[in-house]
Amino acid sequence: MIDSLFGSNSPIDRVKQRRRPAVRDRARAGGTRTSLTPADQALLSEIMAEPMDYMDSPEFRKPDAERAIYEKPAPIQRPDVTWYRPLMDDLGAKEQKQRQARNGSVLLTAAQERVIFLQYNYARFRVRQIQDGLEGRTPTADEAREMIQWHRTARRYREQISEINLALVLAMARRVRLGESDFPDLIGEGNMALMRSVDKFDCGRGFKFSTYACRAILKAFSRFGIKLVKHRQRFPSEFDPEFERSNHLETVREQHARDSAAEVRFLVESDRAELSDVERKVIGHRFGLDAPTGSPSLTLEQVGQMIGVTKERVRQIQNKALEKLRLALEELQGEPVPEQTLSHN
Repeated sequence: MIDSLFGSNSPIDRVKQRRRPAVRDRARAGGTRTSLTPADQALLSEIMAEPMDYMDSPEFRKPDAERAIYEKPAPIQRPDVTWYRPLMDDLGAKEQKQRQARNGSVLLTAAQERVIFLQYNYARFRVRQIQDGLEGRTPTADEAREMIQWHRTARRYREQISEINLALVLAMARRVRLGESDFPDLIGEGNMALMRSVDKFDCGRGFKFSTYACRAILKAFSRFGIKLVKHRQRFPSEFDPEFERSNHLETVREQHARDSAAEVRFLVESDRAELSDVERKVIGHRFGLDAPTGSPSLTLEQVGQMIGVTKERVRQIQNKALEKLRLALEELQGEPVPEQTLSHN
C-alpha cells in the first residue's frame, strides 16, 4: 500500500533497498544487483545477520567429505508425528498416546545418530565457510544461492532430528507433577529445550543424544516450575471457568423483568387499567410494587391476612386485576400482549 502511494523510488523504498542484502553478479560489471525471490531475500537477510554456529568435526575437512557424509550412508526415515498433538488430545488417554508414539517413532542406533548429526552440522559448516570467505564484502549471486541451499538443508535436518525425539519431551513431562492447565506450557518449554539441544549436541563425544537432551529438558522444566511458583505467589488467584461464562442471557432477562415491572407500575399509578382499591392493594403486595427494591413479594395467604379475605379470594382478585392490566397494555402498545407477560406463579 505504501509503495503504491509513493512509488518505487520513494525514501521508504530506498531505505528498504539499503537494508536488503546486496548480491553481486559476476556476469555483470560494476557490482550490479541480482534479484532474488522475496523468500530468498528474507532468508539471506537472516543468514547474514550473524555467523552460523556449528559443532565441528574432523570429517568435514577430509577429501570428498560431502559425498562421504551424504551419499554413502543409507537415508534415515522421517517419522510420522501426526500423533503429537498434546494440546488437543485428551491428557488422560495415556495408553492411546503411547501406542501412537510407538507406531510413529523412529528409533536410531548410535551410528545413525552420528550420521544425521554430521549431515546437519556439515550443512551449517558450509554456510559458515562462505560467511567467513566474504570478509565483509557483498556475496555474489552464486554464493548467496549456495548459502541459502545449505541453510535450508541444515534446517531440514534440524526438523527431522527434532521430530525423531519428540516423544522424549512427553516422556520427561510425565515425570513432572503439574496441573493439566500447565501441561501445554510445559510441553512448549520442553520443545524449546529439545531444539537447543539439537544445535549444541556434539556427536563426536560418543554418547547418545537422549542422554544429553534429557538433562537439558529436565533443566528447562525446573526453570519453568520455579517461574510458575513465583508467578502464583505474585498472582495467587487461580483460573475459574465461571469467569469465562457469558451472562448475556441473564442480563437480558433481568432487563426485560425490570421493563415489565416499570410498565405495570405505570399502569397502576396512572390508573390506566381502572383498578379498584382492593385490586390495587393485591397487585401492589403480590408484585412488590409498594415494597423496597429487592424485597420478596408476599404470598396469597399473606395478602389475604392483610386485607381480611381467604387465599382463594385473593387469587380471584389478582386474576381479574391482571386481565385489566393486560387489556390496558394492549391499548397502550397498540398490539396484543401475550397473557403470560403479566402472569405470576
